[in-house]
Amino acid sequence: MSNASKAKGTRYESEIRDFLNARGFSVRRVAQMGRLDHGDLHGYPLHIIEAKSVKSIDLPAFVRQADKEAINAGEPFGVCFVKKTRGATADGYAVRSVATDIRLIRRMRDMEEALKDAAFDRWYDIDEEHRRAAA
Repeated sequence: MSNASKAKGTRYESEIRDFLNARGFSVRRVAQMGRLDHGDLHGYPLHIIEAKSVKSIDLPAFVRQADKEAINAGEPFGVCFVKKTRGATADGYAVRSVATDIRLIRRMRDMEEALKDAAFDRWYDIDEEHRRAAA
């Protein structure tokens, strides 16, 4: 990999980190660790993020890498953020396998049910807040 490609990837990792942190997360870049790599970004709840800013998009390889690095990092979910050419950070793509997405949605469903059972008023307030944000 050329230094220009590495610099491009580092810029995108920093873009993603700054974008997420501006939205209330505590994401940080981490050092690469060779075959035991732990992903590019940590601090996105339950995930590692593999960030890709490349001309040639290889989704199967990106997803495999994110899943492997999530295991290495001890996180349940891997996701690959792929930069959209000439697009804003928010216009990029979050990519994961269907199997990973199902595990994530099941966990969210189960945790929502648990919160609803334990503290219905809190669940209701959170649900309303997110419904308003989506409108």
